[in-house]
Amino acid sequence: MLSSPSIATGQFLSPMSELSSDQLWQAVVSRDYRFYSSLVYAVKSTKIFCRPTCPSRKPTRNGVEFFSSPEFAKKAGYRACLRCKPDLNENVPEAIATIQRVCSFIEENYDSKISLSKLSDVATQSPFHLHRSFKKITGVTPREYLEAVRVKHAKLALKRGESTRSSTYAAGHSSASWLYPHQGPSKIGVPPSIYKSGGDGLSINYTIADCSLGRVLVAGTNSGVCFVCLGNADDKLLAHLQNEYPNATISKQDSESSLEMWLSKILEYLEGKTRLGEKSLPIDVASTAFQMRVWKELQSIPYGKTLSYNEVAQRIGNPKAYRAVANACASNRVPLVIPCHRVVRKNGELGGYRWGVERKEKLLSMEAESSSEKQQSD
Repeated sequence: MLSSPSIATGQFLSPMSELSSDQLWQAVVSRDYRFYSSLVYAVKSTKIFCRPTCPSRKPTRNGVEFFSSPEFAKKAGYRACLRCKPDLNENVPEAIATIQRVCSFIEENYDSKISLSKLSDVATQSPFHLHRSFKKITGVTPREYLEAVRVKHAKLALKRGESTRSSTYAAGHSSASWLYPHQGPSKIGVPPSIYKSGGDGLSINYTIADCSLGRVLVAGTNSGVCFVCLGNADDKLLAHLQNEYPNATISKQDSESSLEMWLSKILEYLEGKTRLGEKSLPIDVASTAFQMRVWKELQSIPYGKTLSYNEVAQRIGNPKAYRAVANACASNRVPLVIPCHRVVRKNGELGGYRWGVERKEKLLSMEAESSSEKQQSD
């Protein structure tokens, strides 16, 4: 499931932000427009504060203070720069204004054929430059943004009771197969008819087994694994599954099936006997474009290694989105398969984990130990 990405320039950074002063200074030095709405810097000698994008001469490193908003800078006794006018919200950098214009064009013309060449005309930039700047500012490519807008409108049409065919045509596609899972992962996470009925009719099978972390529940559709959870009591594990898919038909599966094979691979991983890679198991979960980018990045973290939320945000090209990265980790319905346990806080602390911090610690210890044993044997 894709949702239309936002062009917002970011949430305000709190005074106690995880970003270091060196990172903030680098944003000022490079005039990074991604920090346009979340950072101002104040010059102690002149008592003036500016946006990081201000073209004025840069002060010395030790001569500045950083604030998360113009209001904080004013309260500290600084006045706004007359050149960049940081206290006026309408003074948006040209780069951001250009991408906003392109996004508006996509949202107004999503039902027609839109090429990168056409978008470059709207932006008055070369296709290459537009593609690069669009992804840098929004976090997704123009094609991914267009796809997200089309999915949004298809979903709205389905909710209004329109047929799958007419909903697909209205979203700018000529074939209804665009939404169907048997042509690839469903754009909305489930078949359109199921989405239209609020999830009624979705069939999910599950199985529960003992593992090194207590009990593990693995659930799946015909398309792939849709839910994994860890705990101690079977009734609570089942309750978690029912809460995630309240309108689905949920059945316990004990016979030989794809589900049993998926469970077997997960158990082997938990015993340190195998590693779950990006293509180890098929996954059938709904996601936004941003969540999918984060989850794919998590699957690229080497076995036995960790990254901080900040590092993941930087790797997906959106360094300010570390809180959104944390939310994407928390919304992961298939832990272990998508290894959100490999993401920790910037200071090295484990941070939260839906299935318990102790389990997260054991998972990381198991991976580190297994990885070390393999290196010694090699």
